[in-house]
Amino acid sequence: MRKSITTALALSLLAGTSLSANAAANSDWFTDAAISPDGKTILVAYQGDIYKVSSKGGTAVPLTVNAAWEGHPVWSKDGKQIAFASDRNGNLDIFVMPAEGGDAKRLTFHSANDIPHDFTPDGSAVTFSSTRTDDADSSLFPRRSLSELYSVSTKGGTPKMELTTPAFEAQWNKDGSKLLYREEKALESDLRKHDTSAFARDIWMYDAASGAHTMLTNYKGGDHNPVWGKGDTIFYTSEEADSTFNVWELNLKSGEQNQVTKFTKHPVRDLTRSNNGKLAFVHHGTVYTSTEGGRTKALKIDVKNDGHGIDSKTITVSGDVSEFSVSPNGKEIAFVARGEVFVTSTEFNTTKRITDTPAQERSVDFHPDGDKLVYAAERDGKWKLVEASIRSKDEKYFFASTLLDEKVLYDADTESFQPKYSPDGKKVAFLSGRDVLKVLDIESGEAKEVLGPDYNYSYADGDITFDWSPDSKWLTIDFIARKRIFITNIAVVPADGSSGPVDISLSGYQDGGPKWHAGGEAVLWFSSRYGQRDHGSWGREFDVMASFLNQDAYDRFRLSKEEYELMKELEKDEKKKKEEEEKKAKEAEGGDAEKADGAKDADKKEEKKEDTKPVEIEWEGMQDRTVRLTAHSSNLADAVLTKEADKLYYLSQFEGGYDLWMQDLRENETKLISKLDARNATIELSKDEKALFVLAGGKLMKFELNGGGAKRKGISLSASMEMKGDAEREYFFEHIWRQVKEKFYNENMHGVDWADMKLEYKAKLPSVGNNRDFARMMEEMLGELNASHTGAYYRSGGGDDTAALGLLLDMTDTSGALLIDEVLEKGPFDKAKSSVEAGMKLVAINGTELGEGVNLNALLNNKAGDRTRITFEKADGSRFDEVIKPISGGAQDQLMYERWVKKSRAMVENLSGGKVGYVHVRGMNDSSYREVYSDLMGRNFDKESVVVDTRWNGGGWLHNDLAKLLSGKQYLKMEVRGNRVFEGDPLDQWYKPSIVVMGEGNYSDAHAFPYTYKALDIGETVGMPVPGTMTAVWWELLHSGDIVFGIPQVGQRDMEGNYLENQQLEPDYKVKNDPAKAAKGKDAQLEKAVEVLLEKKAD
Repeated sequence: MRKSITTALALSLLAGTSLSANAAANSDWFTDAAISPDGKTILVAYQGDIYKVSSKGGTAVPLTVNAAWEGHPVWSKDGKQIAFASDRNGNLDIFVMPAEGGDAKRLTFHSANDIPHDFTPDGSAVTFSSTRTDDADSSLFPRRSLSELYSVSTKGGTPKMELTTPAFEAQWNKDGSKLLYREEKALESDLRKHDTSAFARDIWMYDAASGAHTMLTNYKGGDHNPVWGKGDTIFYTSEEADSTFNVWELNLKSGEQNQVTKFTKHPVRDLTRSNNGKLAFVHHGTVYTSTEGGRTKALKIDVKNDGHGIDSKTITVSGDVSEFSVSPNGKEIAFVARGEVFVTSTEFNTTKRITDTPAQERSVDFHPDGDKLVYAAERDGKWKLVEASIRSKDEKYFFASTLLDEKVLYDADTESFQPKYSPDGKKVAFLSGRDVLKVLDIESGEAKEVLGPDYNYSYADGDITFDWSPDSKWLTIDFIARKRIFITNIAVVPADGSSGPVDISLSGYQDGGPKWHAGGEAVLWFSSRYGQRDHGSWGREFDVMASFLNQDAYDRFRLSKEEYELMKELEKDEKKKKEEEEKKAKEAEGGDAEKADGAKDADKKEEKKEDTKPVEIEWEGMQDRTVRLTAHSSNLADAVLTKEADKLYYLSQFEGGYDLWMQDLRENETKLISKLDARNATIELSKDEKALFVLAGGKLMKFELNGGGAKRKGISLSASMEMKGDAEREYFFEHIWRQVKEKFYNENMHGVDWADMKLEYKAKLPSVGNNRDFARMMEEMLGELNASHTGAYYRSGGGDDTAALGLLLDMTDTSGALLIDEVLEKGPFDKAKSSVEAGMKLVAINGTELGEGVNLNALLNNKAGDRTRITFEKADGSRFDEVIKPISGGAQDQLMYERWVKKSRAMVENLSGGKVGYVHVRGMNDSSYREVYSDLMGRNFDKESVVVDTRWNGGGWLHNDLAKLLSGKQYLKMEVRGNRVFEGDPLDQWYKPSIVVMGEGNYSDAHAFPYTYKALDIGETVGMPVPGTMTAVWWELLHSGDIVFGIPQVGQRDMEGNYLENQQLEPDYKVKNDPAKAAKGKDAQLEKAVEVLLEKKAD
């Protein structure tokens, strides 16, 4: 299909005139605008392709047209070449092509994303940002979000490092002596707006001759996008005037500033400037030009394209199953894959698609009669309960059906989630508004509240678990028992809502995931009571628990195998005797044996229909009838107990992924049934208990049970769907907007008119042609909230996998062989028999010599773990080879982190003369706590004080654990015979002085910890201010699998009632690390921390 899109309203504005904040949004969504040096042409990015158009507007001419995404175009200084980023090979690489169009040449080959910023002044190379490996001298924290700056020759070859410090949006001056750039100092989206914390970026200038870095702007809000003007003038975008990014002019000599544009709504992005002073930029998706005096014009750009011919495509989703439900007869399975409901045969390769919408469906459940399905469906801007049924009476199975009927079972003002049929098929339990448990009477359509919002809070969709009792009279649910949010207990509530919940677990530990035993005699759940407790304030290892609801059921469960078998024989004899007596009674009434048998069969059918016994609950003594079913605590995913309560099947993660295990409760035997090694998994037992169905890693499988064993049998499903990208993105937009509206922690949305934002951004959807651009647009919209933990991010799949050698190389000269600055400890060459040393040169990879046009990363792609021959050259010119197995980039990242910690520890040791210890808190999680505890109470126990470094900690949940660890007060010593005195309690807490080092890169719970440290008056802090980001977030992955977005939904308040979000924490000693000095290994923040501790000791 060929389509013509006319974008933007052409208008001209006089300098100093504000653009209306209320003008109707057009459909433009250009993502880049780069004006040519002569000011005649603009490169624009649209729907993942690069176009060029006259700077007066008009028809855009495509330069790239393919299924890959292209963006970030830049011009060479002479206007003859352009460079851009493309994901043709999975990740973003740099390509260069003639400005008039033609073949594009790939320049970079690293698996990191490479973003071009500028050409070098002579046009011989492209300068770009990429996260690879820091220079050996650098004291910067080695983190993937902190890129380095490189230049790569337009002829190809290994990129040269320009700066080891982050420098985004870098722009060279005419002679290459100076470089403008935007600093990167924190873990926050660059599209966040209205922020005036330490996050906010500033504009810096690098002097290539001296190596000095100079901070040019110091506004407390954001300053982005610097470009060179005439003489000592630069232009950039800033929020300084009214919290809206506009173009500003700055004279570097006088310091005089002038606001060029005066938009009052939405930011200016992608600012560029031509040699004749014409500016080009993007404002809310529309391309503008402006004179330096502020005369601004929106361009009318006509784009004619065919959408790459992929408006819709058929995709296979057989391996993307997210949930399932087994039919009562076990012959078919309903499942959800990529947001659609399917049903497949358990025996044949026949699969039927039930739903066909761009929206998503969840929580599918089979009706007890097997002829209907219920599921939650998000339609018309709301989650509803929907029921599907087979239309034709002569079609017995969904998988073989031809026509289906679908109807809305329940639609209310609030969201309706997680429908589950009652065992009698007359009711549906569900979550209303995410937090309230309700029961719907299908016949009357009336829904009753069973458990109100005071008892639950849904953090992430699907995190509240409930289940029906077999007699349809009761429900069990995990709930907040005593206002301890996130620490749930297990409740039983009457399904008619006649009384409140009864807590049957009464536990201070984490209890969740309840299931009603098939026989109705017990409730099962997971508990962290016995497992290894995670230091991240949560239970990590769980056990399966069971509360038997009455004494008789408990007594039966406790029988030995011998007693159980004898009891079963007696019950069998009793049943046989009763049947014979009933038969004789009927014969005595005058009926013949045939009639009696017929009556018996009829009775049996009726009995089968009504054989569910009422659940008997004896509330008294419930805790005494609660038992631990698993023999070993572990990370559990799911569990089922057989009707006779003799076997427990469960999914456990002892090593690797989840595997299928069985606990024989009569034999007291634990057995591994099958290795699954799954990242996520669930199980369901068939009604006759002859089969176990497992969903593991997105794939369904069946296990035929035979006593203590199981035979694995695959399920050959064939699920495909037509994916319509435009329709799906329209749904995604509505879903994200509504999710944020309903779950954002602050009901007034930080003062943002969220309905208006919907109108402003939804209008842009027709011009968004791929999920990468869509995610970026949503990040822009979410950035309006000025909140942490927001944004939408695209996850690309595939791409190169660049291996690493465990060598730190001098990347400032990449013209030939590369000088080795350091051999990393624990790397491939850190071996007793290796001859590789610092000062040697890396010459060749598998016989290919490094030099002009040869890219080191291309030679190392996909080589991790493969035997690779590396050639080195000694100082005397002699060469030798060593064969090693390169490591992954992630493995080298870990080695770099360990190296950084050791260097920081050594620095503190040297500065303090061995008196002060050092620990780094990498994350707010269990593994980091254990590392800190080990270092603190091990190597540092004899130190006089300790530096607790939290810089570049991305968060988690550990602040209270760390505070307790560091707030010890010694209150006794220990003495044994011989007058030998030892340290006394607390032996598991630090009770000596400490100081916390923090900075702009502290995020989330890494803001919470220094706040807690100060609130409890444990010690002092040094470094830079920490932005206020103390909220709890849910990162939701959309069912396409490539877009994730965040919603901060739990706010934290101090004891005065103030939100800690956007409440910046100032250090006691403010110290900023200078980029030039940090590149050479200096760490002024650590130096100050040691100085303070030594001074306090002296005092």
